[in-house]
Amino acid sequence: MSFRVLQFRLGSRAARLPLGGIAFALLLAGCASSSRDSVQVAEQPAVPHVTSGQHVVSRGESISSIAIRYGWDWRELAALNGIAAPYVIRPGQTIHFGPARQAGSTQTVRQPAAATAASSATPPAAAPAKPADGTVQAKPATTPPGSAVSARSSSGWSWPADGPLVGRFSSNDSLNKGIDIGGQLGQPVVAASDGSVVYAGGGLRGYGELVIIKHSDIYVTAYGHNRRLLVREGQQVKAGQTIAEMGSTGTDRVKLHFEIRRQGKPVDPLQYLPSR
Repeated sequence: MSFRVLQFRLGSRAARLPLGGIAFALLLAGCASSSRDSVQVAEQPAVPHVTSGQHVVSRGESISSIAIRYGWDWRELAALNGIAAPYVIRPGQTIHFGPARQAGSTQTVRQPAAATAASSATPPAAAPAKPADGTVQAKPATTPPGSAVSARSSSGWSWPADGPLVGRFSSNDSLNKGIDIGGQLGQPVVAASDGSVVYAGGGLRGYGELVIIKHSDIYVTAYGHNRRLLVREGQQVKAGQTIAEMGSTGTDRVKLHFEIRRQGKPVDPLQYLPSR
């Protein structure tokens, strides 16, 4: 087993840990320690929410990276532009930020919650007829792509990615300490609950590009094998916020490895996530 050194700060105290299977357990256990070791969170500048204009996709961009750049939730931006799972976009494709939608799209534009005038948006193809008084009846909102990710369990947890379950938790020390979720390269990976990023990097052997989030003094989650990380250490995140793009770093296929640790010990994520 190879060992490297990771230095991170919890509160005002710095710790140096060897990396490997044992070190990863120590890191996660340390993140679940007492409140005196709470993470110092740096304020992230707010990104303006762009509601007009368009963006032409360049090589290497994904719907999640564009959404973050322009202050959007990636699910709403995908729905607005009629982009369905697996949410693949191509260079030269136009992404709209206003009421107009991409030509040829058959998906209804999903209006922002704060919309003030229903008549200002392009009506859906099957819009209901106006009643006698001339007002437009609101059409019930359709379920946007990624709704399986955003749905929460009674305990507050949500799925970190859409996709089939390709690996299950095992309590055996030599087997899987979490679950594996299959998907597409570049697919959004989201935080399973609110918390603070305590690690973001590729220094832990066997996990590829990894994000670790501390949710409380009890719970920590880990998200491995990502293609690209979209958060930094010390950043505060919300449930459903995109934190990375799914990839295959440190493994042989595109997937997300997801772990939940309770007081440093791995538990079965399926006991916490909502049914789907």
